[in-house]
Amino acid sequence: MAFVDIDGQPIEYQFLSAARRDRPTLVLLHEGLGSVAFWREFPARLAQASGCRTLCWSRRGYGDSAPLTAPRTACYLHEEASQQLPSLLTALAIERPLLIGHSDGGSIALLYAAAWPDRAAGIVVLAPHEFVEEKALLGIRLAGETYANSDWPRKLGRYHRDPDAVFRAWHDTWLSPEFRSWDITGCLSKITCPILAIQGEDDEYATMRQIECIAEAAPDVDLLKLADCRHSPHRDQPQAVIEAIVGFVDRLAVG
Repeated sequence: MAFVDIDGQPIEYQFLSAARRDRPTLVLLHEGLGSVAFWREFPARLAQASGCRTLCWSRRGYGDSAPLTAPRTACYLHEEASQQLPSLLTALAIERPLLIGHSDGGSIALLYAAAWPDRAAGIVVLAPHEFVEEKALLGIRLAGETYANSDWPRKLGRYHRDPDAVFRAWHDTWLSPEFRSWDITGCLSKITCPILAIQGEDDEYATMRQIECIAEAAPDVDLLKLADCRHSPHRDQPQAVIEAIVGFVDRLAVG
């Protein structure tokens, strides 16, 4: 594992080598409880199948990256897209990446592409959020009960230095009254790069409106709805997700 300094704070990252030089760099953006290690074997499989140089990294407060020094606000996803992600790409000299974001990471990818339409070759979003649904809040409340009454803290500790802080930051921010009105659907029409949006039909945190609204607003969107799949398509249906991303990369290369 390597570290890069972002605004004076160490951020962990991992590069997987490319097999082909005519491919964009894939930049993976993890979920609200994720990290470099939490992706497990998915990045290696994706890098091998796509031939793309692939970057995983842990945002501040996650994995072995620097801890958060202040409570999250309802603007935290906008801050990640407008400040942390651009700083990371600059520090690692990555230009026009293909962003691949899961859940919170998908929202960050969408916000980044909307703010800087010419800086992303394309984006792939796995179970992204564009607005707050009651289904998401119910799922997070149930997750809080499970976390308090199971060995989930121990399991999450395999992937983070401070698993309780990671869980509380995610759980408490999403359930805060200030976050209830969070909505990024208004910026989706600003995205001009191609988008691949993937969601499971059994997603416990969202309905299909979360990806359908992307297709209704942005000009170049492919939707993939996966049966027998919950909120983590890359874990529940990894082969289908990898094949879809490889096809999307091939399309970008031809374009």
